[in-house]
Amino acid sequence: MTNRRMGRAHVLDVKLRSSKVRAARARRIILALGVCFGTILGLYAVWCLGEFSLNKLVYENKSFAIQHIDVQTDGVISANQLRRWSGVRVGQNLLALDLARVKRDLEMQAMIESVSVERILPGTLRLRVTEREPMAQVTVPVPRPGGGLDVKTYQIDRNGWVMLPLDPRQRATPATQADDQLPLILGINASDLQPGRKLDSAQVQAALQWVELFEGSPMANLVDLKKIDVLSPEVLIVTTGQGSEITFGLDNFDQQMLRWQKIHEECARANLVIATLDLAVTDNTPLRFMDAGVAPPSAPKNLKLQHTRRRNV
Repeated sequence: MTNRRMGRAHVLDVKLRSSKVRAARARRIILALGVCFGTILGLYAVWCLGEFSLNKLVYENKSFAIQHIDVQTDGVISANQLRRWSGVRVGQNLLALDLARVKRDLEMQAMIESVSVERILPGTLRLRVTEREPMAQVTVPVPRPGGGLDVKTYQIDRNGWVMLPLDPRQRATPATQADDQLPLILGINASDLQPGRKLDSAQVQAALQWVELFEGSPMANLVDLKKIDVLSPEVLIVTTGQGSEITFGLDNFDQQMLRWQKIHEECARANLVIATLDLAVTDNTPLRFMDAGVAPPSAPKNLKLQHTRRRNV
């Protein structure tokens, strides 16, 4: 009997100790979960408080409202037009403004090459714009809704970027004579003419390089540049306002330009007018004259037309 009682007591004691261990373990787990939950809740409360404070003290603080949008450009687009394209309004919070978005929106305009955006605390947004300068133009016939054809004009900068001409209302200054007399490039596929797209054709790039060289040469004061045909794969065919047709090879433009100048001056002294001249041929250059009475009159060359850069605010 005694052994049986002692056996039962031992079993009860073991069960009691196991129950206490399980209870202690459960308390520890509950405590750990409580600490984790409390920590997460505390961190969330701190984050909410920080977010609330940041909004009240910074992003909704009227002290950082935009009071002035300072715009400067090296071209002809009006400051008001640039402000509209930026999508920024006076009164917006300067610190909450997404500068990358403002830069992207402006650079999506085909006439704009690059933009710098800067915050000037407490209330000024500064925009610095570099514009693309038209160097040549392309015309494309487009169907008119009522029948017939209209002509659509595209402009191209020195690197081959395609643009539409600025609306007069978007300009800070009226269009100049130089803007109206951009040389016409012929032979470009109409499907390639997309505003904001770059023309990578070797022929087009060569034509633009040639135009830049021509504008800096003495020939720009002697003849009017009208058209450049890039359709032929190995040459550029240039037409002047005096009726001359000059063929250039695609390399050594500077040497060919000097030869053209020399031949032009010799013809002028002999009272002759060039009809055709093939400078792509280095030896025995083909040259044909036209009757001086048939040649179109030369435009006055008192002032060389140049593309100008300006700054407006």
